[in-house]
Amino acid sequence: MPWIKQIDEKNAEGKLKEVYSDIEKSRGKISNIMKIHSLDPDTMKHHLDMYLAIMFNDSSLDREERELIAVVVSALNNCSYCANHHAEALNVYWKDQAKIDMLISDYKSIDFPIRTLAILNYAEKLTITPDLVNEYDVQNLRIHDLADKDILNINLVVSYFNFVNRIANGLGVEFSEEEVKGYKY
Repeated sequence: MPWIKQIDEKNAEGKLKEVYSDIEKSRGKISNIMKIHSLDPDTMKHHLDMYLAIMFNDSSLDREERELIAVVVSALNNCSYCANHHAEALNVYWKDQAKIDMLISDYKSIDFPIRTLAILNYAEKLTITPDLVNEYDVQNLRIHDLADKDILNINLVVSYFNFVNRIANGLGVEFSEEEVKGYKY
C-alpha cells in the first residue's frame, strides 16, 4: 500500500477519469506510479507527457539504451519499483533474465561496448555525485560518437529517473509481477 491516499480507476471521476482514460489508451494500462498522482490529475498528465517525451523522442539513442539507463539509475537509487518496471521493458529487447539480474546487481559486471559503458558511467556519476559532473564527462560522451542531442537525451533520462525514483521511494509506491507487465513499449 502506498503511504498516501490514491484513487483507483473504478472510483475516478471528472478530470481524473479523463486522464486515466488517456493513459490507458497510450500505455495499455495504469501504472502505480501514475496512480500515486491521482489526487492531482493535472500533475499526473504532465508527468506522463514528460515521460513519453523523454523515453519515446527522436534521437539516435534507442529505446533499449533508454531502458538500460532507467534500470541502472533505478538500481543505483535502490528503487525497486522503477528497476523492476524498466527491467521488464528492457527484457523485451534482451530476453535474458539472468543478464537483467546482473545489470541490477552491478552493471559493471556485464561486458558492454565502450560506448554503452561511457553512457552508464555518466549516468552513475550524475546519479551518485551530480556535483562532480563536469565538461570532461560530456566531452567523453562525444568521443564515443554521441551528438549533443543524444547527450541531452541521456541527461534527461538519467534526471527523469532520479526524479521518479524519489516519487516511488518517497511515497511507498509498490509493484507486483502482474503490475509490471502488459504495457505498450
